[in-house]
Amino acid sequence: MSIFSSKLGIDLGTANTLVFVPGKGIVLNEPSVVAVSEVDKRVMAVGNEAKEMVGRTPDSIIAYRPMKDGVIADYRVTEAMLRYFIDKSLGRFSLWKPEVMVSVPAGVTSTERRAVIEAALRAGAKNAYVVKEPILAAIGAGIPIQEARGHMVVDIGGGTTDVAVISLGGIVSSTSVKVAGTKLDAAIADHIKKNFNLAIGDHMSEIIKIQIGSAIPLDQELAMTVKGRDFISGLPRSTEIKTNEIVKALASPLRDMIKAIKDVLQETPPELAADIIDQGITMTGGSSLLRNLPELVFRRTGVKAQLAEDPLLCVVKGTGIALDHLDVYKKAIVSKR
Repeated sequence: MSIFSSKLGIDLGTANTLVFVPGKGIVLNEPSVVAVSEVDKRVMAVGNEAKEMVGRTPDSIIAYRPMKDGVIADYRVTEAMLRYFIDKSLGRFSLWKPEVMVSVPAGVTSTERRAVIEAALRAGAKNAYVVKEPILAAIGAGIPIQEARGHMVVDIGGGTTDVAVISLGGIVSSTSVKVAGTKLDAAIADHIKKNFNLAIGDHMSEIIKIQIGSAIPLDQELAMTVKGRDFISGLPRSTEIKTNEIVKALASPLRDMIKAIKDVLQETPPELAADIIDQGITMTGGSSLLRNLPELVFRRTGVKAQLAEDPLLCVVKGTGIALDHLDVYKKAIVSKR
């Protein structure tokens, strides 16, 4: 790699954005949040700094996520966010424009894909490439995607669950549903509101999911104290909540995820289906870390599922590997000069 061309792989997620530099590894992992001032629409903060502000801002500053369900919801803010992440990864004074590869959900339209490429170019990229997330997740998980065998990847992020069967470097069948980490958090908040008369924020829901959440009921339940605002008195209150309550809360969004997996399995040609039974399903993405999720997938589909190593990092590692071997993966890459 000459010093004249820098390369960046970007996993542009609904919840977090990660940046990978070949040779250096992951140089940045921050929330995909931007704080914008209401008055002059100026970007005040991006990433960690902006996330601190969520739910705690005065009316004049709005902290929001420019990516919704894995695609760009607010173009101008996404561009500002990308520019910030690119500058931060390369150092302010980098003279060379980088080549950038960005991940997109399997279900994106060509318009949405073009928006990502445009945003990256306007944020300072020399060339921008986009690759579908399941392919990158598979590469990052170490699956040999070039061979003539079927591999199934389930990538569960913040905004989308992408399910794909990959063979010979391309996607044979896939689907993308807008049910993932964010929906799981919302389901928990909703359940606690209905059953405990307690209002909790997004941040609290996420902590509950991580600390005591599970995809299937546990005999030895975990418990935690949940703090929020009482709906009736309007005053702060705390209550103890156990795992199996959360299992109930998560049942509906998990059903949607399992349905997506079943749909793709049903569309898969028999030859590849046989490979998948042998290989099992590889699960990637941060939300696949929910306790016992691979077990639930196995129970519902009959196909064994396993977590990839570092599920959170598979997609971004995949961008790094694909950038280093553009010629090998050219079939999967859409580029725009």
